[in-house]
Amino acid sequence: MAKKSICLYFQVHQPTRLRLYRFFDIGKDSHYYDDFANRTILRRIAQKCYLPMNALLLDQINKHKGEFKVAFSISGSAIEQFDRYAPEVLDSFRRLAETGCVEFLCETYYHSLASLVSPAEFKHQVMKHKAAIEQYFGVTPVAFRNTELIYSNTIGEEVYDMGFSTMLTEGARHIMGWKSPNFVYKDETQPKLRLLLRNYTLSDDISFRFAGNDLSGEKFVDWMKAAVNDGGDVINLFMDYETFGEHQNAQTGIFDFMSFLPDAVLADGTFAFNTPTEVVKKHKPVAEIDVPETISWADEERDVTAWLGNELQQDAFNKLYEQYEKLSLINDVALWNDFGHLQESDHFYYMCTKFFSDGEVHKYFNPYDTPYEAFINYMNVLSDFIIRVNDEISVLDANFAPRTEPKAEKKAVKAPAKKAAKAPAKAAAKPAAKKTATKAAPKKK
Repeated sequence: MAKKSICLYFQVHQPTRLRLYRFFDIGKDSHYYDDFANRTILRRIAQKCYLPMNALLLDQINKHKGEFKVAFSISGSAIEQFDRYAPEVLDSFRRLAETGCVEFLCETYYHSLASLVSPAEFKHQVMKHKAAIEQYFGVTPVAFRNTELIYSNTIGEEVYDMGFSTMLTEGARHIMGWKSPNFVYKDETQPKLRLLLRNYTLSDDISFRFAGNDLSGEKFVDWMKAAVNDGGDVINLFMDYETFGEHQNAQTGIFDFMSFLPDAVLADGTFAFNTPTEVVKKHKPVAEIDVPETISWADEERDVTAWLGNELQQDAFNKLYEQYEKLSLINDVALWNDFGHLQESDHFYYMCTKFFSDGEVHKYFNPYDTPYEAFINYMNVLSDFIIRVNDEISVLDANFAPRTEPKAEKKAVKAPAKKAAKAPAKAAAKPAAKKTATKAAPKKK
């Protein structure tokens, strides 16, 4: 009997944080980013999470001779910051890639919400991210996860059309019904697309509830076995990589837990560690999943209201993407780069006004005191960005202004022709005019 699978997947992302950008900066200063905060926070998390956790995973892979496997998606925004502020982190990810036991997934380069509004921009970012993974880690991603596991039937079709046959998303209760997330599924509108659904209960036991659970490797294995007692092929454990050492600090024992978990799993023999691509090859889909409305892994609702649930967020989001058509006419690298970073979902997350069930989570990740401060700061930046876009469009208009001149020239050419047609009549009139002028001269004297 084939072993059941455990699919461990970690999301790695760091936003490009905006500096305090005041109203009076608009039109005067177009550097939008808090370089000091970005460097300081990234270096801190690198020391607390990325470097020690990457070393731990590498040790486990070597120890278990390839039986321990994991998957990552690393946003382009995070890669840029690693390259700039902590290149040793990139080196540690490269060492993991060289083992052949780590799968790197594709996603949107800027960790954006482009899939909700612009198929063209969505595809551009996915292809850009794919190229970045090939460049930095020497592997070509074949499985896909969208920003925050955002998914719908429509998005699934677009992802498949881009060449991916495996996609990760959330096992949201309201779309699952009686179904279990512990199987492989296929997209209803694109049956060739395989879907892996997050087991949010077991994932959150590690990422959010670890400190209060008193977890051991053996205890967690028992929980996973109970989850598939009534049927199931795979336990999908999807979480933020920053869970380890940042959200759950080292004093909670989170690193010890991850050190002993592979031993406990492999000693028990019920499960094997598999990457997403391996899971869909190993297990056949059991049913189709219909997701007409967009889902994500955020909050109790598992929808996109964490980013677009209020008028502040919607206003900022719409004004940003209104610039896309104009930008498509402009070949300006700096503007396109800023447009990408302004799309990062984090900026809209900071504007969330959920103060009840999920308020504490939003407060933890929010550098602003209130959502309104986040909105005002973002809109100040966006106002300056729009001015720059409009200035470039004005330059283009000025450069292409001569296109109207040929029309004027055509009229000028036609005019003499009309005069030539009337020449005989005018020629007869001209001598009479001269005679009148000659007669008038003596009267002036």
